[in-house]
Amino acid sequence: MAMRVGVIGGGQLARMMIAPAVELGLEIRVLAEDEGMSAGLAATAVGDYRDLEVVRAFAADVDVVTFDHEHVPQSVLRALVADGVVVHPGPDALQFAQDKLVMRARLAELGVPQPDWAPVRDVAELQAFLDAHAGAGVVKTPRGGYDGKGVRVVRAAEEAQDWLDGLAEDDALLVEELVPFVRELAQQVARRRSGEIVAYPVVETVQRDGVCAEVIAPAPAAAERLVRVAEEIGRTIAEGLGVTGMLAVELFETDDERILVNELAMRPHNSGHWSQDGAVTGQFEQHLRAVVDLPLGSTAPRAAWSVMVNILGGPAEGTLEERFPAAMVEHPQAKIHTYGKAPRPGRKVGHVNVADDDLDDAVYVARAAAAHFL
Repeated sequence: MAMRVGVIGGGQLARMMIAPAVELGLEIRVLAEDEGMSAGLAATAVGDYRDLEVVRAFAADVDVVTFDHEHVPQSVLRALVADGVVVHPGPDALQFAQDKLVMRARLAELGVPQPDWAPVRDVAELQAFLDAHAGAGVVKTPRGGYDGKGVRVVRAAEEAQDWLDGLAEDDALLVEELVPFVRELAQQVARRRSGEIVAYPVVETVQRDGVCAEVIAPAPAAAERLVRVAEEIGRTIAEGLGVTGMLAVELFETDDERILVNELAMRPHNSGHWSQDGAVTGQFEQHLRAVVDLPLGSTAPRAAWSVMVNILGGPAEGTLEERFPAAMVEHPQAKIHTYGKAPRPGRKVGHVNVADDDLDDAVYVARAAAAHFL
């Protein structure tokens, strides 16, 4: 019998695990939140991932559990482990992707470079931090934020008054220095259950309105030191947190040549979509290899450059599917991936990958192909 991989979460990341699972001879099953989600092709159950009994029933029929997102509660994860279910990444690792305050504290213990930060519980504590950091800071809700949600740049503590007022008795917000970065980068590594680690090239990510819009692999004009430091950071975090599967480390490159950790994701990540068509082993195949403890694949690029452009929002009228023929005719070298989602302003509904030996050509084709779907 093929090994059965259960993925909690029915979004596009689970959807993009389906094809490599088939190619690896794995049976993939998905616990989707609702009917008709992106990974519906493999959805064998629909239910609330916060409900222990729902998750227990799903896990009883698979050999290993992994994730499309990091939002499954620790209480549910630890109950699964107590039941003898194999969970990767496990709750001990996943807690650092679920709570940014816990993450910051652990990265400090590991000696990983990161922005100045502090937990704050009231206006006085927040204002003291701002006063010590040139009057500005980035306030984050420790849990649940993504794609720019739960993040606020403030220059006066009162600008976060509503969040502070909503805190439970023992909770705190995270405040970080407003980093003077020149660009954002991402370093992906994969770690196998038995400890083997491989690293992908560090990439440059371009954000618009808090959402990743484009990725260039490898990061242009990346000095040897930057490449080395980014990989060392990724490997240190993967080992130090005991991650199994894909790990994405979002980084800032600052104007004073620091490389600082912004956030973590313990799953395939938007910054790694380029690898589907631009690397020998794409991130979705690599994640599956890691969680079932197969030897990890080569991360070598297939071309000098790979560019990923997200399709954000989709067409105001009509469907994504009807736009395929024109995009394919005009840009046959573009690889188009859609998520089975209805268009909606700002929503990630697909992406385009282009690999080429000329960066300008890759950028032009990827943007032009993606524009067909807007």
